Amino acid sequence: MLTNTAGMDKSVLRRYLELPQPDNKVMATYIWIDGTGENLRGKTRTIDHEPKSPEELPWWNFDGSSTGQAEGSNSDIYLKPVAIFKDPFTLGRNKLVMCETYKYNKEPTPSNKRFVCARSMKSATDQHPWFGLEQEYTLLDRDGWPFGWPKGGFPHPQGPYYCGVGASEALGRDIEEAHYKACLYAGINISGTNAEVMPAQWEFQVGPCEGIDAGDQLWMARYLLLRIAEEFGVQVSFNPKPIPGDWNGAGCHTNFSTLAMREPNGIE
Repeated sequence: MLTNTAGMDKSVLRRYLELPQPDNKVMATYIWIDGTGENLRGKTRTIDHEPKSPEELPWWNFDGSSTGQAEGSNSDIYLKPVAIFKDPFTLGRNKLVMCETYKYNKEPTPSNKRFVCARSMKSATDQHPWFGLEQEYTLLDRDGWPFGWPKGGFPHPQGPYYCGVGASEALGRDIEEAHYKACLYAGINISGTNAEVMPAQWEFQVGPCEGIDAGDQLWMARYLLLRIAEEFGVQVSFNPKPIPGDWNGAGCHTNFSTLAMREPNGIE
């Protein structure tokens, strides 16, 4: 009887990633938040120069009827580049590009929350608002059960897992460490990481970042995490309560300050 033995061999992929790339060609992966307001999408195009700023990149478009952002009768949605990062997957001069989404009439889509946020941050520029973001997440097997947990069962109660060390305590450390290095390479101001209270749950911290940079860097860090976990055959959940019962939840804690708060006696 025939069995399905197909799979992805990363050593085979590496042969092609190491092929020389023309000097005048750069791969730019445009990344955006879809109509759910939670999930990320991406598509890649070839650019004839290495962009130094988002303004050097052209707007692009995609089929919004497939992402919950448009009707099928008028489905073109535009992508506006707003932030550029180095690409840790294809390396070289290739880029990851964070984008805003706009409707056919160039008005922001309902899921484009960044548009309003950027306007607010611009009006508060003189306050120099800083954000520190602590993003918790849970690693899951393909079947949706937490990574490394007994199938259909549960690990030992919480206690030894937070900042834990050891094969039974730190489940999925390879993904966490790969993500950390990828963020640093990409240019994200990742400031730390740790194992969390529930086994297979981790946290990374982004910041301090000023203004809109905080959101751009957090979303790109999430994209990197999803892509890296994909290579390990593992899913990432940002669900605030992925496992019911006496198991730790997950969130994104936000630390905030203005210049006046950071100066001597500023907390008063």
